[in-house]
Amino acid sequence: MALRFAAALKTGAVLALAAITLSACDGSGGGSGAQSVHAVGSSTVYPFAKLVAENFARSNPDMRSPLIESTGTGNGIQLFCSGLGPNTPDMVNASRRMKPSEFDGCLANGVDKIIELQVGLDGIAFASAKGGIMLNLSPETVYKAIAARPFGKPQTAKTWKDVDPALPAEPILVYGPPSTSGTRDALKELILHVGCDTDPAMKALKKSDEETYTQVCTEVRDDGAYVDQGEQDNLIVQKITGNPKAVGIFGFSYLEENLDKIQDLPMNGVPADYENIASFKYPGARPLYVYVKQQHMRAIPGLEAFMKEWVKSWAKDGPLTRIGMVAMPPETMAANAAKVEGQTLLTKADLEAKK
Repeated sequence: MALRFAAALKTGAVLALAAITLSACDGSGGGSGAQSVHAVGSSTVYPFAKLVAENFARSNPDMRSPLIESTGTGNGIQLFCSGLGPNTPDMVNASRRMKPSEFDGCLANGVDKIIELQVGLDGIAFASAKGGIMLNLSPETVYKAIAARPFGKPQTAKTWKDVDPALPAEPILVYGPPSTSGTRDALKELILHVGCDTDPAMKALKKSDEETYTQVCTEVRDDGAYVDQGEQDNLIVQKITGNPKAVGIFGFSYLEENLDKIQDLPMNGVPADYENIASFKYPGARPLYVYVKQQHMRAIPGLEAFMKEWVKSWAKDGPLTRIGMVAMPPETMAANAAKVEGQTLLTKADLEAKK
């Protein structure tokens, strides 16, 4: 079946037949009979993608509702890049940009026509239970608290006061994302690297031994002070509400959704709120992405319409901002809407260029 699907994609002569074949493969009825759009990826993007899928289903009653799975960004991209055909996802949601090495993996498996959409902004929020521990954090304090070997030295900090005398003498306990999460990648890039680079010796190490530099700057401790809580951000919220001395790390939307029971811990004195993320004043602000297989476009009839549903949803007064997404600047919205209309393909040069 997968071979017939791939042949249809390559020849173009039986693309219409491919959609019918996919339906037979799927084995379930409903809508137009074609296979539903299948998206995997980020737990941060998941609630946004679910809402877009629900609105898509209401707007397109003749099409099947998209299937959205929360697998984490890293695992999602791996699944997305594994090849073409009915057993592979059509889209991946990502809470950080695809890496050039991941793009190479896609190419190696024949996934060589990819559309990249930035769909909104988010922030890596640090929070505690309402009325719980209050910390004014900085990238340096976070790095010193959770790094396995801060600045290349043994990790000895047991309390926040050990990290910074101005912080309380409470045990360091941080619930955060796993290594497969895009939130973890963004934590490394936006917070840990920044904190690590406050030591001039680390900048020098980057020039002489980049591999060691990366390990020293991004490896987190495994002695119980940092707890990998899996891909379920809601579980981190539950953990910190149950322990007033614990700190959680997750996407801004989960903070905003739970402000009745948790509180923001500012970064460099800047709260994680809508305006500070939109202006990138907040140090943990980051873009969110969706990647689409252009090669699946005609075989999955709802795929293009689902992309257009994202465009309809990401406005500042749109449905996504009402559940915690931060809207992009107007010019960024326009540029990404144009990618949908023109089905603009991503290149490795795009990924390697600094944005």
